[in-house]
Amino acid sequence: MQHPEEYVEAVLAVVEQVPRGRVTTYGAIADAVGRYGPRRVGNVMAQHGGGVPWWRVVRADGSLPPSHHDEARQAYLEEGTPLRRSGISVDLTEAYWQPGAAG
Repeated sequence: MQHPEEYVEAVLAVVEQVPRGRVTTYGAIADAVGRYGPRRVGNVMAQHGGGVPWWRVVRADGSLPPSHHDEARQAYLEEGTPLRRSGISVDLTEAYWQPGAAG
């Protein structure tokens, strides 16, 4: 899927703002950018997100696609991102960052 360059840049700019140890969701980024939905954000991340802290963008339930789990978990541990007791997904009540929020 081809995305307008300005949309890709807007999505990646939001991801770059997510602080260490915090996460946001695909849906929150879609809302912040104001166009399309969370699936489109996920598609942008899959195609263009390698240069930004992609592990800081999670599904609405705090999880990542299984193909990224091991690498993301290592980043979470290094950054001190709060995880659920299972250690498989992020604890959104502790780690959630709202795009547009200060810190």
